[in-house]
Amino acid sequence: MDILSIIGVVLGLVAVVGGSVLKGSGIAALWNAAAFLIVIVGTFGAVLVQVRLPAFLHGFSILRWVFSPPDADGERVLKKILEWSHIARRDGLLALEPILEQETDEFLRKGMQLLVDGAEPETIRHVLEVELQSREEFDRQGARVFESLGTYAPTLGIVGAVMGLIAVMHNLSEPSKLGNGIATAFVATIYGIASANLFFLPISNKLKAVIQRSTTQRELIIDGLLGIARGDNARSIEAKLRGYLR
Repeated sequence: MDILSIIGVVLGLVAVVGGSVLKGSGIAALWNAAAFLIVIVGTFGAVLVQVRLPAFLHGFSILRWVFSPPDADGERVLKKILEWSHIARRDGLLALEPILEQETDEFLRKGMQLLVDGAEPETIRHVLEVELQSREEFDRQGARVFESLGTYAPTLGIVGAVMGLIAVMHNLSEPSKLGNGIATAFVATIYGIASANLFFLPISNKLKAVIQRSTTQRELIIDGLLGIARGDNARSIEAKLRGYLR
């Protein structure tokens, strides 16, 4: 669990809601159905026009990584690879087959299967790098969904503000209708700027950081498996892979 993300979301909500209360506006002042429709629904509409459906759905499927990122314990993976290196040098690559059946990480399983099947090191590198690049790009497309939401939301906030002011101008002769138009104008601006800068853009950046960490770990795996395939000793493999751990 990423405690910093939880604290950040809570502080963001406290800043907006608490600021409204301290300014004397109250919590109710932050809700306006028209502003919500224009800014939030409009922002999602704009993003749906921009992205492919699989990327959009994937973005929300990896949203949980902001609070519960996938395991990226490089030290644990390094220990696994060094153990496999000892086994392979002592008993041969086929001795890794029972371990392969117990491995849960799909990327590791694919690499180990290539090892056990006796694939050449360059073949292993090519297959795993293609897998790595395609997975990283798809994950980044998901992260860019939130980046796009953060890009469009402030603009839609301005659109909502202008529409609220237009409503005000149309009802200058009816003072009772002026309040709703002004509220829409100001609340729409809050929705656009606050949602982008407190949620959408930070979520995008956190997902990109998680994806980069996962990519680095997979690069460690590729180099480790290549070392085993070449028959390198465990000490030289460890010396190389330590550079990935930060």
